[in-house]
Amino acid sequence: MKLTDDQIRKLIPYIIEATSLKPFQVEHTVELLQEGATVPFIARYRKENTGELDEVQIRSVEEQFTYFCELEERKISVLNTIQEQGKLTPELRDKIENSRQKTEVEDLYLPYKPKRRTKATIARERGLEPLADIIAAQNVTTGTPEEIASPFIDPNKEVADAAGALEGAGHILAERLSDDADARALVRRLTKEQGVMASRVASSYKEQVTKFEMYYDFQEPFKSIPSHRILAMRRGEKEEVLFLSLAAPIEQLLVGLKSRLILRDSIFTSLLEGVAEDAYKRLIASSIEVELRLDSKDRADEAAIQVFARNLRELLLAPPAGGKRVLGIDPGFRTGSKLAAVDATGRFLEHVTIYPHIGDGRIPQAKQDLLRLIEYHAIEMVAVGNGTAGREMEIFVKETIATAGLQLPVVSVSEAGASIYSASDIAREEFPELDLTVRGAISIARRLQDPLGELVKIDPKSIGVGQYQHDVNQGMLKKSLDAVVESCVNYVGVDLNTASWALLAYVSGVGPALAKAITRYRDENGKFDTRKALLKVPRFGVKAFEQAAGFLRIRDGKHPLDNTAVHPERYLLVEAMAADLGVTLNQLVADSALVGSIDLKRYVTEKVGLPTLNDIIEEMKKPGRDPRSQFQTASFRDDIREISDLKAEMILQGVVTNVTAFGAFVDIGVHQDGLVHISHLAKRFVKDPNDAVKAGQVVKVKVLSADAQRKRISLSIKEAA
Repeated sequence: MKLTDDQIRKLIPYIIEATSLKPFQVEHTVELLQEGATVPFIARYRKENTGELDEVQIRSVEEQFTYFCELEERKISVLNTIQEQGKLTPELRDKIENSRQKTEVEDLYLPYKPKRRTKATIARERGLEPLADIIAAQNVTTGTPEEIASPFIDPNKEVADAAGALEGAGHILAERLSDDADARALVRRLTKEQGVMASRVASSYKEQVTKFEMYYDFQEPFKSIPSHRILAMRRGEKEEVLFLSLAAPIEQLLVGLKSRLILRDSIFTSLLEGVAEDAYKRLIASSIEVELRLDSKDRADEAAIQVFARNLRELLLAPPAGGKRVLGIDPGFRTGSKLAAVDATGRFLEHVTIYPHIGDGRIPQAKQDLLRLIEYHAIEMVAVGNGTAGREMEIFVKETIATAGLQLPVVSVSEAGASIYSASDIAREEFPELDLTVRGAISIARRLQDPLGELVKIDPKSIGVGQYQHDVNQGMLKKSLDAVVESCVNYVGVDLNTASWALLAYVSGVGPALAKAITRYRDENGKFDTRKALLKVPRFGVKAFEQAAGFLRIRDGKHPLDNTAVHPERYLLVEAMAADLGVTLNQLVADSALVGSIDLKRYVTEKVGLPTLNDIIEEMKKPGRDPRSQFQTASFRDDIREISDLKAEMILQGVVTNVTAFGAFVDIGVHQDGLVHISHLAKRFVKDPNDAVKAGQVVKVKVLSADAQRKRISLSIKEAA
């Protein structure tokens, strides 16, 4: 269902309220999104339109716009269904149209929703609805309920006595109460605010040690339980180690429900109290518990995905070693270690397999092969995968090159996801004739040269920087992580003439199909010498060019601004600046002092304001710059290879691999990451671990404890300082 322009305009106030942004910011952002503009493009090149909203704010508008569009479509569907039943009152229409939450719309729709055959349905079929109406009115003050119910006794309808009639009428009233939107809202609110989440261990696991031990007999207020505990408990339930429950404040709930049924003292008061209890226990409690547990799961998913996204962003934006000739090594014991040399652009040169870890007899040949590759290909850095045999290989390489009198940096590189890449369609396209492990070695080398360019080829879930990634909503996870990759790629910019189609696919406005079209055109026609040449690529239209051009770079091209983030739509403006200074465009871009002398106020127009002009000046001061920080790497101790080598009080260097809500995991070179609890991240109070450390950061840590049996390492950054 496509909403009309009027219906979309109606949603703008909702988005303004949800985001707390200014009306013009929301209106213009929604307009740009509907025109097909991407978030990176809007954030970078439409600052005047949005009042300089950043990507996070623009994505928030996008998410709220999507939510309210879906809500509006659901409202229309619900209103039409109730209208067809002839039951749509002006009051009900107003309630539905003014709803801001999907749950509220569903609660209002519940009484009109087609139902399976229930106890209330059967009671209606037996003619007991009029009796239910009499009881609900509570106008009878004399006699007994049984006397009032006696006219409804009908053995032919299976109503054998007054008690049966009253029971059936009670079922009708219980269903009415369970369908009442206000009653459900009351139960939902009180359960959410005062409920307790509890877990207990399954009897078959009582005497066993598992990773869920802390939840064997556990409870915590539902409203304050953190996301990582919810996900851990749910995983325990999924693995049938735990039983979970949500305990509600039943007495308080029943008081509220009874007050909705009992209008005054009558002969039906006692019966109605029983109806309220039946409605809650039989019809409302389980559905609200399921709903709230799903809601808590959604919130936990969102929090876990945010943590994953932050870690992924830090990893993707890790400093690149740059255009160095690298030897990548995928280590192994029995099957050998695969060595692959690549040139400064990442082009594969040669590979060999060595076996230095399966007997002294193979070591001389391994050293000879290693040194030959290094010398023949003028290798400048060595990248060693940090998986099985990684530490042994790192030490072997260091000793071999030192003995040969060479000085080369030997860097431990994360292998997370390398095997996924090796078996992927992208890897087969790149290296159809090579073995999987050789592809892995090439990937390890390229990760050192440019982490972003290589990691985009791997499903973000496989990069190893998240927790519970297989437990969270996979659709939400994919959308969030894809947005992170898109943001990072466009933030750094992409070399149009060297990028793989996998990297180009994340450029604003491109996508996989156009990315492959670009690389095919490049293979057939040679390098692009201008950005405008993109328009010659089949199906690469003006709109795609508008969205993509500013994020693509051409080194040593015909136009000096093609190697900057200055958008082609502003080239004439920059040329006018050069003309006003009496220099050529090439002279202007080459002279940062000259660029700094430009009076920007002279060039402000209705369409181009100071935010855009400042961006243009910054780009011209450092054309072609990489915004990522300077490359650095951790140095692992050669005598520390296994958990058993660790001793309390040791001070080591490591790399942060994962930041969670409760702390950070650090690789210290023993095949098992250690945990720095949030309380040990800094000497100051840390509320959010992301304020103290980032994924990929090199840190100094102190070993607090190491349990080889349980594979648990406790570390402290605070005490190492």
